[in-house]
Amino acid sequence: MKKPSRSAPIRVLIAKPGLDGHDRGAKVVARALRDAGMEVIYAGLRQTPEEIVRSAIEEDVDLIGLSILSGAHMALFPRVLELLRREKSAKIPVFAGGIIPDEDARRLKKLGVRAIFGPGTSLETIVTTARQLARGAA
Repeated sequence: MKKPSRSAPIRVLIAKPGLDGHDRGAKVVARALRDAGMEVIYAGLRQTPEEIVRSAIEEDVDLIGLSILSGAHMALFPRVLELLRREKSAKIPVFAGGIIPDEDARRLKKLGVRAIFGPGTSLETIVTTARQLARGAA
């Protein structure tokens, strides 16, 4: 992963892993990031961890955002992190949003998810954190 220059827009991949078919929140976040000047690649629904990592590498993203409401975050998010390490792309920060219990959020952060946003998180907070993560400041 290259560090984004001050003039290059931050490139973000937003993905919905697993069988979760609810993507309204992911689309709202994608739009907020785009409106903040970032280049957003929306991978869409029902992505496998393998597809997410492959897309992130092919698109040369600075950041990966995962959204989940299905409860499968403890199976899918660690797999994404594992595949990033295997592909020597573990420097790409991963953030997540959705319905994630506090205990699971703590475990996911220990595994390497850099930020987790629950329901009601302001778009301003998400945009600010995404910028910090992509620039290596968070």
